[in-house]
Amino acid sequence: MKTKIIIVLQFCVLTLTVAALSVAGVAMAQDTPAAKSSSLSVKDKTFMKKAAKGGMMEVAMGKLAEQNGQSEDVKSFGKRMVTDHGKANDELKSIASKKGVQLPSKEPTTKWSSDKTYIDMMVKDHEKDLAEFQEEAKTGTDPDVKKFAEDTAKVVQEHLEMAKETQSKLK
Repeated sequence: MKTKIIIVLQFCVLTLTVAALSVAGVAMAQDTPAAKSSSLSVKDKTFMKKAAKGGMMEVAMGKLAEQNGQSEDVKSFGKRMVTDHGKANDELKSIASKKGVQLPSKEPTTKWSSDKTYIDMMVKDHEKDLAEFQEEAKTGTDPDVKKFAEDTAKVVQEHLEMAKETQSKLK
């Protein structure tokens, strides 16, 4: 009888220990960066991933414009894309890291066609990007992502104006 009580007590202590460790594990998991990402809406995460992909494309195409552009305006515009979008990409990576969001990291494959094709693409792309960044700045749920979108929208607006000006010179 005494042996049975000891075995039952040992089993109860073991069960309580396992339960306590499980609760502690759950509590610790809530402090991880991955848990913090749950505060981001799906819309915010989608915006961040699209912005990262687009930013990497802008840098890659900007490098090609610097190297292959025939016009000095196109080369200068490409250089500005590399600088500004590189900076924005770094800022976005920092926010994503804090929020536990995995951004795409695959470098886009790009080919050079011509100055006109590049600038036409940049006008179209920046018009679309500007609308997306302004929308996120207005309707996003995370304050850090909203601020990034708001600040970057101003830069994208400048790029759009520069692209349109360069486009008019190429015609």
